[in-house]
Amino acid sequence: MASKIQTAPDEFRDHISTVDEQGKRLWVYPKKPKGKLYDYRKYVSYLLLALLFAGPFIKINGLPLLMLNVVERKFVIFGVLFWPQDFFIMVVAFLTMVVFIILFTVVYGRIFCGWICPQTIFMEMVFRRIEYAIEGDYTKQRALDKMPWNAEKIGKKSAKITIFLLISFLISNLFLAYIIGIDELQKIITDGPLEHKAGFGALLLFTGVFFWVFAWFREQVCTIVCPYGRLQGVMQDKKTVVVAYDYGRGEPRGKLRKNQERTEGDCIDCHQCVQVCPTGIDIRNGAQQLECINCTACIDVCNDIMRMIEKPEGLIRYESEEALETGKKWTFFTPRVMGYTAVLAILLTALTTLLLTRDDAEATILRTPGQLYQKTEQGHIKNLYNISVINKTNHEMPLTLKLIDKKGTIKVIGNELILPAQGIAEGVFFTEIAKADLTGMNSEIEIGVYHGDELITTTDTKFLGPAN
Repeated sequence: MASKIQTAPDEFRDHISTVDEQGKRLWVYPKKPKGKLYDYRKYVSYLLLALLFAGPFIKINGLPLLMLNVVERKFVIFGVLFWPQDFFIMVVAFLTMVVFIILFTVVYGRIFCGWICPQTIFMEMVFRRIEYAIEGDYTKQRALDKMPWNAEKIGKKSAKITIFLLISFLISNLFLAYIIGIDELQKIITDGPLEHKAGFGALLLFTGVFFWVFAWFREQVCTIVCPYGRLQGVMQDKKTVVVAYDYGRGEPRGKLRKNQERTEGDCIDCHQCVQVCPTGIDIRNGAQQLECINCTACIDVCNDIMRMIEKPEGLIRYESEEALETGKKWTFFTPRVMGYTAVLAILLTALTTLLLTRDDAEATILRTPGQLYQKTEQGHIKNLYNISVINKTNHEMPLTLKLIDKKGTIKVIGNELILPAQGIAEGVFFTEIAKADLTGMNSEIEIGVYHGDELITTTDTKFLGPAN
């Protein structure tokens, strides 16, 4: 596709490969890939798909493996429950992930896009394979689209659309399970759509979005929408390992002719690398192209051609630009990599410390608005407080309150404080302290929240007393 519109050596960098000079989309019909690396990608993809679909059913300590409930502002990561009060931990975790992605990209380029990204896995290993099975390889697909509407075309297109819709609906259920949890999703399914109109509406919306993405928008997610692809040029350098064409060995290109001594490079200009590319680029234009997702399809097909013409494999391979230019062996330990590694180590240490020191519950205690202190018959001072406790575990906990830094008593008004699993407990209590133990009108006190004999969290608050 890219070769049809290229008129200057570097013009391919001025536009994406799937749009012509008039701005019209060029539909990509990639040749069905095959080869050793493609087989490895299939194994990785099937493993990741199995983990993805099993994820909502896996529970740790009664909590999901992963749940990102934005609606209720409740997040579960590896069986650990996070509330908005843990925002600072999430920020550190997010920064850690960003630095890891930058480090990974600096070293290995966009290998994530080609091997791990859900968009690539679903597109290339699920939807595209179904398309090959129903419509045939790229030449048959192109012919089918040009064919007038007849029984064959209607049958094949209807079968493909039906299967695409069913898979999109399945993916939308999976997507929703990671947001609201598998238990809530099962309620939507078993109770019926009328009982959960919002949830069922979300399922239909997600189904439509996924179908549109994988049936029509396709590779443009990677070339237009995905910010990671746009940022790769900033994060990568000449030491980054990418899928690259060895121009020193391949140029000048020339067709292979029988009974004629070859004076050109090893590239026989067969265009197989272009035909197999899922984003329609020509890898020979140069490394670090915006549209290249490092899927290795061009490596496999080029290696097949090299074996056929009895040339060494690796004309297209994983390599850094620096190694192609200088012939030097690729090295991992560059100053840039070591700098990112140091930052990543610091963030990981901070994140680990925060997680290890994180309390199972978090309490907020505030003096009841509009209430002054009270004096008892014994001359003690009483303050009325409101308490709200958030449970960060999946276990119910009866709570007791105790003063830690001062002598005094705490009396809960009404029923005992019971903290429900993954829930919030609220209550009102009196704190009574001898006047002699107070330091002024506003004394700092520390209150401990106990589950049995275990101190689960502490919080500081103000205690109002007389001036003298």
